[in-house]
Amino acid sequence: MTTLKFTELNLSIEILKAIQDLGFEEATPIQSLSIPKMMKGLDIIGQAQTGTGKTAAFGIPVLEKINQKNKFVQAIILCPTRELAIQVAEELKLFSKYKKDIKIMSIYGGQPIQRQIIALSNGAQIVIGTPGRVIDHLERKTLKLDAASIVVLDEADEMLDMGFREDIELILKKIPEKRQTVFFSATMPREFLSLTKKYQHYPEIVKVVSEKLTVPLIEQYYFDIREYQKLETLTRCLDMYSPALSIVFCNTKKKVDEITSSLQARGYSTDAIHGDMNQSQRDRVMTKFRSGSIELLIATDVAARGIDVNGIDMVFNYDVPKNDEDYVHRIGRTGRAGKTGKAFSFISGKDIYKLRDIQKYTKANIKRSQVPSLRDVENTKVTAMLDKIKESLKKKDTEKYVRMAESLISGETTSLDIAAVLLKMMFASEKTEQEQKKIDLFTNSKNIYSFTNTIKKQDMVKLFINIGKKDDVKAGDFVGAIANEAGINGKLIGNIKILDSFSFVEISREHANNVIDALNLSNIKGKKVTVALAKSICK
Repeated sequence: MTTLKFTELNLSIEILKAIQDLGFEEATPIQSLSIPKMMKGLDIIGQAQTGTGKTAAFGIPVLEKINQKNKFVQAIILCPTRELAIQVAEELKLFSKYKKDIKIMSIYGGQPIQRQIIALSNGAQIVIGTPGRVIDHLERKTLKLDAASIVVLDEADEMLDMGFREDIELILKKIPEKRQTVFFSATMPREFLSLTKKYQHYPEIVKVVSEKLTVPLIEQYYFDIREYQKLETLTRCLDMYSPALSIVFCNTKKKVDEITSSLQARGYSTDAIHGDMNQSQRDRVMTKFRSGSIELLIATDVAARGIDVNGIDMVFNYDVPKNDEDYVHRIGRTGRAGKTGKAFSFISGKDIYKLRDIQKYTKANIKRSQVPSLRDVENTKVTAMLDKIKESLKKKDTEKYVRMAESLISGETTSLDIAAVLLKMMFASEKTEQEQKKIDLFTNSKNIYSFTNTIKKQDMVKLFINIGKKDDVKAGDFVGAIANEAGINGKLIGNIKILDSFSFVEISREHANNVIDALNLSNIKGKKVTVALAKSICK
C-alpha cells in the first residue's frame, strides 16, 4: 500500500516536532491507515503484528484528542504485560514531548500500589495498565474512568489467551458508552470477534499484511560494539568485503549527513538520501548509485521502501531500526534476483533488546560476529591479490615481462627472490594508497582546513562557493561533492576556508574548470551552489 508522510496526516505542530526529533519521516502502513480513522473518532479493529508501529498508530491520535486543560483520565490503554505497558507509556511520552500539559501514567503489578495511588491522585489524562492492576485501582476507587472517552486494547488476543476476558469486560463497563473503542490484535480468534461485536459500534477494520519475512539468501550478522566504534567498524567491513554496491541505514537525517561526510573525507565513494532532499535530488543520487558512480548509499528509512536496485551486496544497520518491520524492509534491499547478500547490524547497549524482538518477529538466525581486525583486512587483500595474479598467469600473455625477469636473474638472485620483491612492492603500494584514502584529510584551525597533497602552491587556484557556516556546511561536504561530481582525488584539493555566508576552496589549476562546471550543476547539503574562480590566486 501507499504510505503517507506524517506531514500529510493533519497532526499538530507539537506532535510533528516530536516526530521529527525522533527521526521519523514516513508513517508505516498501519499508521497511514489507522491515524486518519482514529482522528475522525471511529471505532477501529486493527490487525497488525508487533513491530509494525502500531503503538504510534493509536498513540498519536490519543494524544491529539486529549483536552490538556482537563486533568481527569480521558484515555485508558490496556496491555497484557507490564513490559508492554511500560513500553507504550515511554513511546507516548516521546511523542508528547512538546505537549507539556499532558500527563501519562502506567500502572501494573509488581510495583508498590501506594506509589501508584499517590501518582493517580495528582492527575493523569492517559493511563496505560494491565487489566489486573486497573481492576485493583477501580475497586479501591483510586482510578475513575467516568470522564474517559477513548479505550484501547493493545494485543487483545494475548489478553484473551491469558484469561483476562472478565477483567476487560468489567473495565469496559466502567467507561461511558459514548466513547471511541479501539482494539489492536495480531490475530482474529472467535472470542476476540465476539468482544468487538459486543463493545464496538460499526468498527472500521484496518488490516496490514506483513511483508514476506523469509530471506534465505541473506546472511544476517550483528556486532556488539560501543557507539563510538561504529564508524571504524563500518570502514573495516567495507575494506574487508569490498562490496560493489551497499547501503548504510541510519535512524535520523542528521546521522546520515554526519556519516556521509566522514566517509567522503576518508575517500569512500558515497552519497546520502533522506527526506530533506527533493525528488530531483533523490533521483540524481539514485541514478549515480544504479550506474555504480557511487558504491555506498547512506539512507534513512524513507528510502528503504523506495530503493529497487539489483546487485546490492550488503546492507548495514548503522542504527537498529525503531520498528521490526523496518528491519525486514532494510535487509530486503540485498539478496535479490536469486543472489546472496549480507546484512550487518551494529548493536550498542540496550539495542540488544531490540535485536531480540527483531529475531522473534523475523524468526531469523542473526549471528553474532567479531569486528574484522586490521590483520583480517590485510589477509583478505593479500588473498584477493594472489587470486588476481593466478588468473593473470592463466592468460599466458607475459612473454615481454618474462624476458625482463630473466635479465634480473643471476647467481645470487633467483626468480623466487624477484617474485617476492615485486609482491612486497605491490602490497606496499596498495597499503599506501589505502592509508592515503583513510587518512583524516583535514585538521581544523579557525575554520581553515589544510589537505594533504603534493601540488605546489603556484599550481593551485582558489574557488568561491556561495555557501558557508550558516548553511551548516563542513569541509567533508566540499570534498565529497568535488570527488563525486567532478571525479577529483582528494590529493588535488588544498586549503578550505569556511566563512559565514561563503567559502573558498583551493583546487589544482588543471582541474579547476572541470570542478566549476560540475559543481554548478549539482547541490551541496541539498542546496544549489554557485561556484566561480575567486579574484585572487592562492599564494
